[in-house]
Amino acid sequence: MGAQARSSRTALPRLLTWAVGLLVFPLALPTGASADLVVFTTGRTMSVKSSRVADDRLLVALKGGGEASFPLTVVARVAADEAPPTESVRAQELPGTSDAALADTSAAVPANRPFADMIAAAATAHGVDVRLVHAVIEAESDYRPRARSRKGAKGLMQLMPDTARQYAVRDPYDPKANIDAGVRHLKALLSQFELGLALAAYNSGEATVRRYGGVPPFAETRRYVSRILQRVGR
Repeated sequence: MGAQARSSRTALPRLLTWAVGLLVFPLALPTGASADLVVFTTGRTMSVKSSRVADDRLLVALKGGGEASFPLTVVARVAADEAPPTESVRAQELPGTSDAALADTSAAVPANRPFADMIAAAATAHGVDVRLVHAVIEAESDYRPRARSRKGAKGLMQLMPDTARQYAVRDPYDPKANIDAGVRHLKALLSQFELGLALAAYNSGEATVRRYGGVPPFAETRRYVSRILQRVGR
């Protein structure tokens, strides 16, 4: 009898924890879905391979590989994603952008912009919206290939030394190499974060965004994110 009582006392906290988890994240019952749909408090959604709660964060397995985590405070719920988009569609999507807004995106970029051909080629190769790449370059360097910041960021997309090494860029002032690495880096951030957070991570660093659990409370970063979102019509 004593062993049964101890077993009941041990099982009770586990049941309470599971029940609380369901209240915070009302997961849909399995219906053959191949992914989870994370719904944020902002109304944005993110389709992921799988998700689980650990302490006060939601850990997700990304479809493109790797993992990401979000504070529970920014997640409204998690549901079964019964019809996740195909790889070809997701590669072209700007997170949170409607299909109508994605139609003929190249027409939204003036043809006379500097380095337009290089930017279009890199954006197409890595599946990033060309409007977004132009907006980032405009905010970072205003299309000046020899631009350099006080912190050591260089070139059109203002690659930091560690980022340049990560993508094997020998000369960050070379426009083609700089754009290609910058777009690849932006793509990597977009695979981990929703658009606004990806831009914040590009500006202030991925670790900073994770530490604050959102856009850092830095005036420069907030202006940066706002400016780019306006440029791409968000």
